[in-house]
Amino acid sequence: MVARPVEEAGRASTPLELLFDLVFVVAVGRAVSELAHGLTEGQAGRSLISFAMVFFAIWWAWMNFTWFASSYDVDDGPYRLAVMAQMFGVLILAGGLAKAFRDFDWTAPTLGYVVMRLAMIFQWVRAGRGDPPRRRTAYRYAIGIGVVQIGWVARLALDHTLAVAAISFALLAVAEMAVPAWAERAKQTAWHPHHIVERYGLFTLILLGELVAVAVAGVQTQLDSTGLTPGLAAVSLGGLALVFALWWLYFISPMADQLARHRELAFPWGYGHVACFASLALLGAGLEVSLMASDGSHLPISGVAVGYLVSVPVAGFIIGLWGLEAWAWRSWRGWGVLATTVGGLAAVPWLALSPLGSAGAVAACAAICVTLTISVSASSGRGPA
Repeated sequence: MVARPVEEAGRASTPLELLFDLVFVVAVGRAVSELAHGLTEGQAGRSLISFAMVFFAIWWAWMNFTWFASSYDVDDGPYRLAVMAQMFGVLILAGGLAKAFRDFDWTAPTLGYVVMRLAMIFQWVRAGRGDPPRRRTAYRYAIGIGVVQIGWVARLALDHTLAVAAISFALLAVAEMAVPAWAERAKQTAWHPHHIVERYGLFTLILLGELVAVAVAGVQTQLDSTGLTPGLAAVSLGGLALVFALWWLYFISPMADQLARHRELAFPWGYGHVACFASLALLGAGLEVSLMASDGSHLPISGVAVGYLVSVPVAGFIIGLWGLEAWAWRSWRGWGVLATTVGGLAAVPWLALSPLGSAGAVAACAAICVTLTISVSASSGRGPA
């Protein structure tokens, strides 16, 4: 296992990486579904905190493997078996989400997460043995990951209260994110910029695809119960327009060349994506709740709150994407357009108080995003890269 060249021509995602991504679709879908159910059952605070913990585990495990594979994908037998172990860990995590959200029992999700991380320790030890120039870096990763996993397992012995769970999670999440910064101080790994950008783009597509899956499932449920209604049509079309607009906005900038020129962007660009990824996942739950509300069903949250379940994630995605591009290009232009867009998104949920209901808020969010997409596309002079 040796480092792959950082300027390797034609580097692209492998079939194994694509299979790895598909397994993560299951975990993301389960998390979004459990969050939506919690919101409609009046458990907003607890469900959102649970979702934050679950999504961190999904995102962090995916991201760690992605950057490792960009450097050390040798695609031999031991490598494939380790990746399969990680996929098995994802399935354990996904299978335990119902108990985690409803009973605050984190045993299965923690076990699944630790399985994924132990597989990464094996990978890093192999990398340390096969790549002497970066041996210290690889062993730092292995040691750091191992120490933090002890903390995750010990956390299961703590009281299963919301405050204890949130504080212990925050401390361990910070520890997890500190490991790469500590390890890379020895010597930077040989990640491939074009490969990394493609992998992040594919994860974005996974999350956008989850939005489509939520919309289809919600439409089917509502059609079976109430038939086609104006509210259902507005939420469905608005959700599809949001997916298309956010996809367009994300892929309009050619980031790979910028990462190749400025490899120091690795940490802010890699970590900063969590705002975009989490926002898309939250948007899936928001659309699912909006579909439930579109037929006039009684929910324990107001129509305005339902509107904010859509507008806040959309605003989070746009702000996160603007921040990533501003940091990468060292240019903070466009803040006026950003402020106007976010201001509009903050106001539209109040349309739920009108006869349009929460469906009107979703449609208005979509209209704002489509307008922003047209404006950005025209100013850049190009469509998606």
